[in-house]
Amino acid sequence: MTIVLDGKKLSLESEKDFSKRVEKIKAKGHSTPILATILVGSDPASATYVKMKGNACKRIGMDSLKIELNKSISTTELIEKIMELNANKDVHGILLQHPVPDHIDERSCFDAIDINKDVDGVTSLGFGRMSMQEEAYGSCTPFGIMRLLKEYKIPLEGKTAVVVGRSPILGKPMAMMLLNENATVTICHSRTKNLPEIVSRADIIVGAVGIPKFIKSEWIKDNAIVIDAGYHPEKCGDIDLEDVVSRSYAYTPVPGGVGPMTINTLIMQTLESCEAQLGLD
Repeated sequence: MTIVLDGKKLSLESEKDFSKRVEKIKAKGHSTPILATILVGSDPASATYVKMKGNACKRIGMDSLKIELNKSISTTELIEKIMELNANKDVHGILLQHPVPDHIDERSCFDAIDINKDVDGVTSLGFGRMSMQEEAYGSCTPFGIMRLLKEYKIPLEGKTAVVVGRSPILGKPMAMMLLNENATVTICHSRTKNLPEIVSRADIIVGAVGIPKFIKSEWIKDNAIVIDAGYHPEKCGDIDLEDVVSRSYAYTPVPGGVGPMTINTLIMQTLESCEAQLGLD
């Protein structure tokens, strides 16, 4: 029987635990955990994502500090704002909403975030530490996927995994996380030659390319573990799931699979950052 990897269900169950941990922090006389969100410009989709993250904070009793900046801000000015948040002891996590306007050096801004407040897992240092299996906050979408796989006891060791996508905050960290769990990993992308053949050999397939239904169901073998990390206005992901759901070992639905775990992981890591800064267990 096919396993439905229900990210919505797991995220709601996790929030119950998070709420108790926030109450424990407040009961000890500490201030409320705070996630600072930085939105540059007025992109409607980005504004919606920031709002969703703020709502998730409220649900568990955390606070969010929303910072909205004009799209004309320079890289230097944005880094200065990040440095202010780094120095603010009341802020436990910092999120710079992706993407930023084209004229801004996004990587420099990401890397300006204090590693101890990098709860979105976007810094180069955090990626390096995670890859070397040292302590770091994981990039939220791939780490959310790993949490989902662990919850449903999906076997990874020795499996052949194909990650289609190479972004620094999804495809690349996803590949390293799977590798660290002893899967054998191939990273592909939209320009990979013979992609259908490569995908057809995968025990685990992760769609993270950002193109609607780019990965065709007929490429995927029976009893594969199918992870769709995409979401598009057409209410579909990066994988054509229609004809693969019934013959997969496990799959993530779209919506309701990976998406809820991304925000849930961001909230979890902000809470962990607060607990670490306060010296709590």
